[in-house]
Formats: sequence, structure tokens, C-alpha cells
Amino acid sequence: MSRNIVYAAFALLASLMGVSGLFLLAFAEFLALVQILIYGGAVVIVILFALMLTRVEDFEHLSDNRQWPVAAVVAAALFALIAATIVGTSVRTTVRQGISFEALGRSLFTEWAVPFEVASLVLLVALIGAIVMVRTTGGRD
Repeated sequence: MSRNIVYAAFALLASLMGVSGLFLLAFAEFLALVQILIYGGAVVIVILFALMLTRVEDFEHLSDNRQWPVAAVVAAALFALIAATIVGTSVRTTVRQGISFEALGRSLFTEWAVPFEVASLVLLVALIGAIVMVRTTGGRD
């Protein structure tokens, strides 16, 4: 665990890029791209902005985690298992999915247009509510 929270945010970015790589191995290029754009880009940037805009006070370090050697062994074993699976699997055995970007776009703008707009309105209301809450409680510090 990092003592610097910015390093932790970059470690989150690296792990999200790893998930994107797993999507690429599964021939899900669209999901890999969405993973990079939304999670790797937007979410990590929002986290970094939130860190920069909050008041960071130095907290005393309460305890050290003494279980990191066990976690390192488990992580190495999982990495070896995934690497052996990737090396041992032929690309020919993986079946490519048949949906195209054109079909996905067509379904998003026809049959899923209303739920998509409802979700965007819910997010807009949540954003406006968060702004109102911050403005009403912001002057009481």
C-alpha cells in the first residue's frame, strides 16, 4: 500500500489498463476501448481532481501491514497461472463474437435510446444535487 495517494491512483490506472488487456485477449476490442476511456481516463482523472481539491492533512501511520509477503506470493502464483493459461491457449480456440460496432450503435440509438437518456438524466440530477449540497454546506467550515 502506497503512502502517497497519487501513486495509489496511478496504480489503479495500471490495474485498469490490465483489465483492458484482458478484454483484448478475449477479442472484446470495444470493451477494452471503453475500459481505457471511461475508467482509465475519466474515473482516474476525477479521483485525482478530487484529491487535489480536498484538504489533505497528514495522518499518522497507525500500523504497517505485515502480511505483504503472503500477498506477494499469492499475486505471483496468480500471475503464473494466468501467464501459463495465455501461453498454453491457442488463438484458434477462442471464438470471435459476431456483433459489430455498427450494430451496437444502431441498437443504442433505436431500442436503447430511451433508457440511455433516462440514465443520463439521473446522472445529471445527481450532479446537480451534489453541487447544491456542496454550495449549502461549503460556507460552514
